[in-house]
Order: sequence, then C-alpha cells, then structure tokens
Amino acid sequence: MKAIVIAGTVSGVGKTTVTIGLIGALSRRKLKVQPFKTGPDYIDPTYHTWVTGVPSRNLDTWLLSKETIIELFNRAMKGKDIAVIEGVMGLYDGRSSTSEEASTAEMAKLIGAPVLLVVDSRKTARSLAAMVTGYQTFDPALRIGGVILNGIGSEGHLKLCQEAIEHYTGIKVMGHLPRRDNLSLPERHLGLIPVVENPASEEFLRQLIAQCEATFNIPEILRLAEQAAVPEVRPALFPTINKPPVVSIAVAKDKAFSFYYQDSLDLLEAWGAELVPFSPLQDAQLPHGVSGLYIGGGFPEMYAADLAGNESMRQAISSVARRGMPIYAECGGLMYLGRSIRDLEGHEYPMVGAIPVSSRIDTPRLSLGYRTIQALADGPLLRQGETAHGHEFHWSVLQCTADAPAAYKVIEKTERTEGFQQGNLLASYIHLHLGGLPFMASRLVNFCLAGSGK
Repeated sequence: MKAIVIAGTVSGVGKTTVTIGLIGALSRRKLKVQPFKTGPDYIDPTYHTWVTGVPSRNLDTWLLSKETIIELFNRAMKGKDIAVIEGVMGLYDGRSSTSEEASTAEMAKLIGAPVLLVVDSRKTARSLAAMVTGYQTFDPALRIGGVILNGIGSEGHLKLCQEAIEHYTGIKVMGHLPRRDNLSLPERHLGLIPVVENPASEEFLRQLIAQCEATFNIPEILRLAEQAAVPEVRPALFPTINKPPVVSIAVAKDKAFSFYYQDSLDLLEAWGAELVPFSPLQDAQLPHGVSGLYIGGGFPEMYAADLAGNESMRQAISSVARRGMPIYAECGGLMYLGRSIRDLEGHEYPMVGAIPVSSRIDTPRLSLGYRTIQALADGPLLRQGETAHGHEFHWSVLQCTADAPAAYKVIEKTERTEGFQQGNLLASYIHLHLGGLPFMASRLVNFCLAGSGK
C-alpha cells in the first residue's frame, strides 16, 4: 500500500495547497487517490474531495483510538492506489507540549507512512538546512523522506535552498512552488473558506496542478510512498454487514452547515440510518417522514440574514423540537437552534428558538482545543457519567436568556458545564466523531428510532 504524509514546519506554510496540488497531479496519472486529514479540521478535507471526487476522511489520535484509526484507514483504502494524508499545524504540534499526542508525527508513525515536509522558503536559504535538521533529529523514529519548498523566488534561490538541505541533512528536495499570490487559497476567521462556498475556481486548480506537475518530482514521491508499512487490525467499529435502514435522519447540508466527519455519516448509515440531506437556507420544510435531525457545524453567522429569512424552516424545526423529535446539533447547529445570532457587523437575526440562548460574533472570543466531556444525563450519544473526547473551535459567544439543563461537564475546565439538553434535544459547541466510542453511532440511530415511536 502506498501512503505519504504532507506535514508542515508550522501552520500556514501551504500544506493544503501542496496536498491538493499533489493529489490532483496523482489523479491526472489515473491513480485512485484516497485523501485524509490529520486532526479535527472540517474545511481542508472539502478541498481534498473537490479535487478527487472522493470523500476525504479525518484521522485524529485524540478523538479516535489508534485501533479505530487503522481500521478506518484500511477501510477507506480498499480499491485505492495511494493515500495522501495532510497533517495538522506543525509536524510535532498536538494536544501536549511535552508529548506527540494528536500530532502529525504521531499519526505518521502510527500508520507507518513517510513524511514530505513542507517548508516556507521565503526570506531564507541556507538557514533552511538548520530548520530541517531540527525536524529530522527531534524524533529519530519518524521518517522524513523528502522536502517540498514553498515560496521559491527564483532558480537561484531554489538552488541555494536545495543544496543546503540535501548537503546537511541527506533529505531530498522533491519539489517546490514558486512565490505566487495566485497559488494561495482564500481564508477568513476559522481558516480556509469551505469549498461549498465556491472560494476557488477551476482555473486556480488547473494552474496549481500544472505547477505541481512541472516542479514536483512525482516519480520520486511515489517511490517514497511505497515505503509505507500500514499495520492491520481486526475490524470492530462497523457491523459485519450494514444494517437495513430502520429510521430516517435529516442532515443539514448547505453553505451554512457543512461540518461533518465522513466516517460519522458512514457509521450512521451502517447502523441503520437513512440520511436525508436538507438545506436550512433554501428548503421550506423538513424532509417528509424523518424521525431525527442532525445539524452539524458551519458558518451560520455568515448566512444569518438568509437563515432568518427562511421563516418556514425555522418554524418547522421549532415545531418538531416542541413535539420531541430527537435533535442533535454541534457548534453552528447550536447557534441556529438558539433564539438569535448577532453577526460580524452587529446585526441581530432571529433563529429557531428551540433553546434559550443567543449567540454573537461581533465581540469574538476564541475557544479552541481538545476537550474531555462527561454526560450529565442520558442522551442520544452518551449515558449519564460516560465520557468522550471532543474538539471545540469557535469565535462566537453565547448569552443564556434562561436556565436550561447542561449536556456535559468539561473535565479539563473545573466547574465548567457545556451544551444544552432538553428532552430529546442535545446541542453543544463540542464536535464529536461518532467513531470515538464504538456505540455512539448505533445509539444515535436507536435514539431516533425510539423517539419516532416506531
């Protein structure tokens, strides 16, 4: 099995640009590429999928057990020729300052894949050798097999950088990207803009792939990928045979709500859910016959006016919430289920009103990090007292307008509770991967089934 990890020295060096350029170039060679993203990020995988037409999948050693990661990796690789795994942050950055937990380095070693290290070459040359040496020697158990230079200014600059790195480290420079603004992806407050909002053109992608085909040593990268040694595990997360559909769950999917882990959706389907997409922006009503509702994260603050303007959908969701339909919402879904959203310009718009909170992003405060949560009551995913690993990343803040039962206790934060649970509705800022615990997907399916009265 061929596999390669695209890592960066730090965030912002162009990992995603290099990754989509490489997978585009490999796809042009008629290779079946399976993209992955290390870490909890929802946006970068949308670019992978845009290029390949294949759902990109998240691998995160905090959200998932190591055995689960290997199972999901090998499952996704059936019928594929090569895995390209984009890293997270810098190569050694993760949950801890003194361990490799949840880092790209840990992931590369877990799946036995060599690393292509992306380096920002602007404003430096020979000093890059010192930088790469540091990454090379920091963890001798990690195999850094090649370097990609981003931001090269000229042929002379390339020669200086390449000679220095290869002379002092013995690691080959396997490609470069020139210093060109039109090879950069657009960003905003949570990072890159999701592909569903059409931020990058087909012409951009065509130029990027052509550049990578011209300045990446694709045969050498493929030879490096052949050195991967992915372990095997006994499958335990999915049923041996997918369960027949027993319940329909409406899943919010549009420009405002697009943050879902593909493996979470696959698990729901495998355990008996028929997933029916709908748009809170454009649809007037919920899909007919559904017995549950799943509203993931996204950017409702960017589309607050349009969400507010779709009054029939807001009323439809409010109505089923009052009647007790099972509803699970994360982050942006939580904001939408609240009473109102105040956007970046300070304009306030009414939302569903199913929970007594309002959110605002005109006075942003970053909440970011891995979380351990403990359920305060039985719910759609966890029983009272059970714990799970999750991730939190948002700039918005909540204002509670009435008391409401919290969903979780956050173990890392003394006395902090999180989310809201009322009847069959659970809404939280915490993102969970349904593969994080082996029973979460089947429990959500059964929760919706029980709530339907079937």
